[in-house]
Amino acid sequence: MAARKPKVIVTRKLPDPVETRMRELFDTQLNVTDTPMSKAELAEAINRADVLAPTITDRIDARMIERAGPQLKLIANFGAGIDHIDVDAANARGITVTNTPGVLTEDTADLTLALIMAVARRIVEGANVAQAGEFMGWAPTWMMGRRITGKRLGIIGMGRIGQAVARRAKAFGLQIHYHNRKPVSSRIAEELEATYWESLDQMIARMDIVSVHSPHTPATYHLLSARRLKLLQPHAFLINTARGEIVDEGALADLLKAGAIGGAGLDVFEFEPKINPKLLGLPNVVLLPHLGSATVEGRIDMGEKVIINIRTWMDGHKPPDRVIPSMM
Repeated sequence: MAARKPKVIVTRKLPDPVETRMRELFDTQLNVTDTPMSKAELAEAINRADVLAPTITDRIDARMIERAGPQLKLIANFGAGIDHIDVDAANARGITVTNTPGVLTEDTADLTLALIMAVARRIVEGANVAQAGEFMGWAPTWMMGRRITGKRLGIIGMGRIGQAVARRAKAFGLQIHYHNRKPVSSRIAEELEATYWESLDQMIARMDIVSVHSPHTPATYHLLSARRLKLLQPHAFLINTARGEIVDEGALADLLKAGAIGGAGLDVFEFEPKINPKLLGLPNVVLLPHLGSATVEGRIDMGEKVIINIRTWMDGHKPPDRVIPSMM
């Protein structure tokens, strides 16, 4: 007799190849409407599933985990970020949490460079003028942006994505600076010709562009506070493709509106999906709807990692992308 397939509940619609393979391998319940689950629906799912496959739109806190059925042994997150899951509470219940690191590195780095270019060269402003039929012809001093070659880029968080951004930025002639918990290896620093700053305050006060690539943790909440944002130079740009909670969004909006900093490119927001209304309509900010990982290839790769984590767990082994609780 064939072994029982685990009950896997997927909370959002995933790419068709991923869903098809999950149906082949597991007793999978899909979310065909792609409507985010309510708290009640998520509680019901976590009570029935052997494996829950959530996304960043699902908040799985300690209270939610308390409602989990005894059979739930794995939360296989579709995404690299796990700040929406109480990993410590899951571990206390004997529930393993996995994520999908690595596969989004290149996509997020590409989007970061796109935002740098869009903000510096006022691409969205220009596109809106052309689309509205308001282009009146070339003029020597109209719609002037900033050259990025030769500028200083300060990267906050020099992990996989930060390093991928640095490699792209170096090819564009940017000078690489970074702040991290510790310096990268001498090999990487030499390759990127990167300057390490132990003091975040000292770094951001000297940069032309600052790009955020830290995870969201209690320690990084409002890492770019109102005080720190005021250290940015008047011509500087801020780029955030990490997590919205890292930046004091209200303070940033006030500085942008006052022209106290040059501009910003944001793919993530503090109260996502809500966007601070003070940001809307500002000419010096480019707003994107969380597109960092939104490539066909990236999303399929994420799904394949979810499948590998589930199958490894089924075989009685530790999944390769197991998230280690902070208490350990």
